[in-house]
Amino acid sequence: MKSTVEKLIKSYPSAKDRVSGHAANLGDYTKLEQTLTELFEKIGKLDHVIYTAGDPLAMMKIDSIDIDKVLKAGTVRFFGPLILSKIAPRYLSGGPKSSITLTTGSVSEKPRPDWAVINGFATGLQGLTRGLALDLKPIRVNLVSPGAVDTELWSHMTEQQKEDLKKRIVNSVPTGRFGRVEDVAESYLYLLKDENVTGSMISTNSGALLV
Repeated sequence: MKSTVEKLIKSYPSAKDRVSGHAANLGDYTKLEQTLTELFEKIGKLDHVIYTAGDPLAMMKIDSIDIDKVLKAGTVRFFGPLILSKIAPRYLSGGPKSSITLTTGSVSEKPRPDWAVINGFATGLQGLTRGLALDLKPIRVNLVSPGAVDTELWSHMTEQQKEDLKKRIVNSVPTGRFGRVEDVAESYLYLLKDENVTGSMISTNSGALLV
């Protein structure tokens, strides 16, 4: 968390006095409500919440699946956003000027082998977003679906593995280049600003769904 805050301040020195960070472990589904409530209590009143929390991708073959693995795979990626959406409205200023933006992935639209568990949660976030947009109205709820983007989620891979994956993606997508964090950030900013959009999903994936 400290290093993330430092990077933000380095990139945007003018925002130094407005950038802060609070660590929260969302990996235990039995403590999600307590952890998120404590986090919001530290932060106080908000206009918007963006949920981008993730953990290592839990690819697994069907014959290796058990309920413990499924619960672990869904804790950060699905149960976290659900419980956050229960708690966040208490701290949001309210109305269509406020929003919650969740994050899924392109696997929700284009399945891949051995991703059935993740695919289920990722696609489930689409339905969750639409349901929450009704349940939390007039607060807006939307979803961003990124394709491959180079983030810390790839930290478990070697540099060579990352380079090989990037080459494969670059050679196959219509844009001819890899997704960048600054590209995807524009999708979140749009959803914050457009007070006329709710229950919607934005895909930002280099055109990977077309090939």
